[in-house]
Amino acid sequence: MTSPDPVAEAAAYQRHLLDALGDDDPVAAQAETPAAIRDLLAAAGDDLRTIPSPGEWSVLECVAHVVDAELVVSGRYRWILAQDEPELLGYDQDLWATGLHHREDDPATVVALFEGLRAANLDLWRRTSIEDRARIGQHRERGPESYDLTFRLAAGHDRVHLGQARAALTTIRQAAGDPAGVAPR
Repeated sequence: MTSPDPVAEAAAYQRHLLDALGDDDPVAAQAETPAAIRDLLAAAGDDLRTIPSPGEWSVLECVAHVVDAELVVSGRYRWILAQDEPELLGYDQDLWATGLHHREDDPATVVALFEGLRAANLDLWRRTSIEDRARIGQHRERGPESYDLTFRLAAGHDRVHLGQARAALTTIRQAAGDPAGVAPR
């Protein structure tokens, strides 16, 4: 399923990400992501930078997008907690993927950045009171979003884009005639 447009269909986009998380604990879900990224990058091997079809992202670009999102939410969490209803900027994921040349990224650097950010963000969550998790920021494109909602959206976002990366790898492998062409879970 195609993800709803995060600007034009803001509520549907939020629901899409929250549905990907389901009833799972967002802390546990986010804690699983670094290993899932390492496994996926290792499994991709020589297909890491291959795009499944024109206009789609490679496995590495999907993973780099998850890292970009973690970088962005790192700031959003801190603005929400430290300031009164701060403005939260959006970003164009396709411009970041292209402009930051993610297909050329070093996978080890991508993993290291993600692991550091994710560890700091999970620590921040654990140290934050329930009351403070209700603090909100004003997302420029989607309106009010609490720290709690932002944190849950990030967990669902991980799952959506790692699923996209797995689907890309499966498509690439099947197109190459690999009968086992399924990416790891």
